[in-house]
Amino acid sequence: MHATEAVLVIAGLAVAAGLLDLFGAVRSARAALAFGIACGSLAAIAGLPHGTAPAALLRSGPWTLTLRFDPAVLWLLLPAGFMAWLAVVSDGARRRGWVAGAAVTLLGVLGVAGLQNGAGFLIAWELMSLGGALMLLTETGDTAAGQGNYFMLSLLEAGSVALLLAILLLGPSLAFSTYPHRWLLAPAPEAFGIALLFVVGFGAKLGLLPFYEWYPDAYGSGSGASGALLSGLVLNVAYFALGRALLRWLPHAAWTLGLGILVLAAGIMTAILAVFYAFQQNDWRRVLAFSSAENAGIAVAALGAALLFREAHDPTLAGLAWIVGLLHLMGHSLAKGSLFLTADAVKADQGDYGMRQRGLLGRAPWTLGIGAVLAAMSLAAMPPTAGFVSEWYLFQVLFHDFTLPGAGARMTLVLAGAGLALTVAVSLATCVKLVGVGLLGRRADAGARVSFTSRLAILLGGLAVPGFAASLVVWLPALAAASWPDAAVPRALVHGRILIPLSTRFAFISPLKLVIVAPLLALIPAVLVMRSIRRQGLRRAPLWCGGETYAVSNGATTSLSFANALRVFYSFIYRPVTDTARNLEGKGYVLKELRFDTTETPLFGPLLFKPLTRFVRWLADRIQIMQRGQMNAYLAFIGILLLCVLASVFF
Repeated sequence: MHATEAVLVIAGLAVAAGLLDLFGAVRSARAALAFGIACGSLAAIAGLPHGTAPAALLRSGPWTLTLRFDPAVLWLLLPAGFMAWLAVVSDGARRRGWVAGAAVTLLGVLGVAGLQNGAGFLIAWELMSLGGALMLLTETGDTAAGQGNYFMLSLLEAGSVALLLAILLLGPSLAFSTYPHRWLLAPAPEAFGIALLFVVGFGAKLGLLPFYEWYPDAYGSGSGASGALLSGLVLNVAYFALGRALLRWLPHAAWTLGLGILVLAAGIMTAILAVFYAFQQNDWRRVLAFSSAENAGIAVAALGAALLFREAHDPTLAGLAWIVGLLHLMGHSLAKGSLFLTADAVKADQGDYGMRQRGLLGRAPWTLGIGAVLAAMSLAAMPPTAGFVSEWYLFQVLFHDFTLPGAGARMTLVLAGAGLALTVAVSLATCVKLVGVGLLGRRADAGARVSFTSRLAILLGGLAVPGFAASLVVWLPALAAASWPDAAVPRALVHGRILIPLSTRFAFISPLKLVIVAPLLALIPAVLVMRSIRRQGLRRAPLWCGGETYAVSNGATTSLSFANALRVFYSFIYRPVTDTARNLEGKGYVLKELRFDTTETPLFGPLLFKPLTRFVRWLADRIQIMQRGQMNAYLAFIGILLLCVLASVFF
């Protein structure tokens, strides 16, 4: 089947799923959407490793709507599509309206990934935003969820306006093939402004600072199934679009080195701030939302490094950095999707997404535990998972700072390496908190209320994480067509059964051997523990709860207590706010209830978003005088507008 025909079939299935959902046939709608995603995954596999040929969808005079899928976006869509399929078939996506939102999102993803026209691209970009908002709104529907979605749409619209301006500045021809030449001819200030507009526009959806602050409220208002789609398909195609703009269209100029430094710094700072706030959250979805922004920041940092090496006329290292970004988001889609589905399993068991010790890992069958732990290990960059491989590769990229000619670029890579190390350390603590506080602890009851479908989805997603890493030595060379600066890079990353950063003399790892050896090494401490138990017996001791015996039976590590040390140490970042409320009985001598609440102050909300909101409201109050309800006034406004249009035509 031709690529155009495959896309039309998938789009038709998505539209059918949306209509079935709106008419109340939720089960049939989910089946249609799952079948459409499966067809899309098969079509992506068929288009690899070289991508698809350009095909005309619509021709109207000189205007042509062309569809072409680059191999880079097909690689990004494969793992994200797999987790999207698991999210649709799992038990977390049953509300009416959710499938319609997911279908609109899928249509937007197809357009952003394949359309080669600026107008069509912007329409598809908007569909992704609207579909995500529809998914989230149908799952909660309360006031807080509405405010979070409104905040999300506001920031995404700011990004859309930036993209619209960039496309308008690139000339009257909307075909992507004309953008590199038009950008090259633009004056330096205008060309640099176009680059910044692209970074802002795509960064709004990727969660680059300050835009990452819409993530927790928006993700936190929906289910884990919604989070799996947003952190997979949507995040990946947004990264591809940004990479295409900066690596395929961006001209070589004196200012592009500074742009690379800016992109790298923005990515690393986003990763640091996002993971710091992720560590303090008490809701599964909010933790994973901040973690998505963190991993998007890491991928953008790799893209910034690719820009630096590109401007240093080193296409090999530029290609390595770009491939690292692709691999990181591919592995992130698998791990984050599995943990979002784990969040739905927590909700099914305890009734909410709160992070507390209820012993779910001990009560649930092993299918849930293996998948969730492997996914958390990947986000913590622990071997032998996909996250470990991609972040190891990124460190190797940053260690090549000595190859850059300028001191500023070299220092940027050095500082980025230190920032990445800090991010990895806090990410490890965050994942320990996820498993230790969110899944372990004292057993609450006899069994877990998690369906077999959900447990199987989590297991498949979790097993795919080390499978992804172990199989890299086989299929990594196939990314040659996706390595834009230098097609020879992917083949140079594999040496036999080991992975190398272009040279065996620099460093090497073997994820395949780690997958085999790690379980065998784990047998050593397991045998020692079993021998100790047989010789000395198993001794049980009560928890230490500050010397208070009455609290021993209920003692547990809370999410707040686990993260409090870091909250105190980095209080200049968190600026924590603590509130204590007492409910007294009688004449005020008997304490009936004590409520303790603590939150972290957003970094950009009070300093940027609230002042902007106040300015918009002030401006609305001032111009409301135009709405007088008088026909003569409205006709006068229209006349002034027509004069402005005529003036713009003639002058």
